[in-house]
Amino acid sequence: MTPRTFADRRAALADVVAIPVTPFAEDGTIDHGAHRKLLRRQLDAGVRTLTPNGNTGEFYALTPDERRAVVESTVEEAAGRAAILVGVGHDVPTAVAAARHAEAAGAHMVMVHQPVHPYVSDGGWVDYHRAIAEAVPGLGVVPYLRDAALPGSRLAELADACPNVIGVKYAVPDAVRFAGFARDAGLERFVWVAGLAEPYAPSYFSAGATGFTSGLVNVAPSLSLHMIEALRSGDYPAAMAVWARIRRFEELRAAHGSANNVTVVKEALAGLGLCRRDVRAPSSLLPEAERAEVAAIVAGWSI
Repeated sequence: MTPRTFADRRAALADVVAIPVTPFAEDGTIDHGAHRKLLRRQLDAGVRTLTPNGNTGEFYALTPDERRAVVESTVEEAAGRAAILVGVGHDVPTAVAAARHAEAAGAHMVMVHQPVHPYVSDGGWVDYHRAIAEAVPGLGVVPYLRDAALPGSRLAELADACPNVIGVKYAVPDAVRFAGFARDAGLERFVWVAGLAEPYAPSYFSAGATGFTSGLVNVAPSLSLHMIEALRSGDYPAAMAVWARIRRFEELRAAHGSANNVTVVKEALAGLGLCRRDVRAPSSLLPEAERAEVAAIVAGWSI
């Protein structure tokens, strides 16, 4: 399974791109035993692309040492069974150092988080990603795009300078804008990953996406895998049947500006006895009523 070529890495993006949670122990440190158990559960279910240090992994709440430890344990646990796409970000030197560490640890690609800065220009966006991509020419690079204003031509400009930019995690909640952006940048030039997970996957696949990210896969990998299989075969009724089953779970994650995105996933995992429900600030635990609703939803999936 180890993706040795860029063609292999592109294929790994055209799949369920799992964003594993980072479980915490009672003392607040990372529970590496639970983390490995959750990774094994996904791998054994058939997940073949893992993204340590994604947003569902609470990237922005981890220290640099913790982020490196998560990468190393993910690479070790995958042991060649999955492609590893490491989330990197923050300032340019920090992102470059993280990308180089990912490469040294044995990862295959990096996902560059949308720059968190109050003043992001189109040219600055290109410069930011170019600095990271040029630092690791042997890795595939996947921008995580959340900026609805960025024109597709800027992505094409980046890839002209950095041919290792091979895919895009597109997370603007607008399927029409996605369709135009992908065609302006080059529909066949990149692997388009629906970056808003299963709820948006059917509409984004209809416009050219071939993979989608997933936090749900931590809880119910079979549902995510059933959806990708249906979408690959063009069976949209089957994909929408999965969509209907997970709809309320994903609505809870998206509520209040996605404040509970990670919290809902960890609550479900806690109910299954797979890890603690703890999250780090600025996230917080669910109220009791919503905990009960999550438990009822997961019980209905017969996991």
